[in-house]
Amino acid sequence: MYQSNWRVGLPLALTTAFLWALLPIAMKGLIADMDSTTITWYRFFGAALFAGTWYGWRRELQLGNLFRGRLLPYTLLAVGGLLTNYIAYATGLNYITPGALQVLIQLAPLLLLIMSVIWLGERFSPRQWLGVGLVCVGLALFFNLRLQDLLKGEDREYLLGVGLAVIAAITWAVYGLYQKKIVAESRPHNLLMLIYLAGTLCFLPVAKPAVSLHLDTLGWSLLLFLTANTLIAYGAFAKAMASWEASRVSATLALVPLLTLALSSVISALWPGYIEAEPMNWISWVGAFSVVTGSLLAAIGRGR
Repeated sequence: MYQSNWRVGLPLALTTAFLWALLPIAMKGLIADMDSTTITWYRFFGAALFAGTWYGWRRELQLGNLFRGRLLPYTLLAVGGLLTNYIAYATGLNYITPGALQVLIQLAPLLLLIMSVIWLGERFSPRQWLGVGLVCVGLALFFNLRLQDLLKGEDREYLLGVGLAVIAAITWAVYGLYQKKIVAESRPHNLLMLIYLAGTLCFLPVAKPAVSLHLDTLGWSLLLFLTANTLIAYGAFAKAMASWEASRVSATLALVPLLTLALSSVISALWPGYIEAEPMNWISWVGAFSVVTGSLLAAIGRGR
């Protein structure tokens, strides 16, 4: 029987938030030396190798249960959702900054909440609708320096990146919803292990693993970090969802874009050649805080 335990769920959700905040910054630094598809393949391959070895040694893998009865369609949707999220997210970084991507990806927990309201029976209060409105207004304010070009379609590459980020958000919400259904009947690491294996097989035909032979020390460090990030962040997220309400996990993950924006600003100032920080004025910062505040209001709902 499912029991909520914030003492377990909150630390796990915070761990996920911090690792996801660092994710696009590390990936952006690696994209110059390795294409996004190959990076994605390495992330899945490394996660499958280490997680498979660990859970196999402990004899804790029961993948067959995911293909039985009503879990089969949930499994297919969850796997397809996260694979699409990974590749859309990584490809989008070719066209927009890490900070902009993280603000847009904040649509993901909001969409997860809306889907939870529709399919998991959670109620939607006026305060939550206010949160949705704040997110919409906040996005417009955040992109105020680029809004005119985006509406006119003049900056097509940036517009493509925005579109890929939105796709990544939608598909992540699909994964989150069906993952929540699956962990009620199967342990979280079974689904994650299946996703790692599926990603390794699906992206292998278009990946170029040999490119890694030309990476320098920094490149290998970033690649290893991204692999570890995949294992730890999604493992923590899955366990948080299993032990805490989806709305509370979503509220905690609302901190991710602010963390990424802050880290990007610091890193770009200390190391100008590493990544490009999103050009921001005070209106942009107001927009970023509005997005986060709206996400919090929408996720917290009637609770404290």
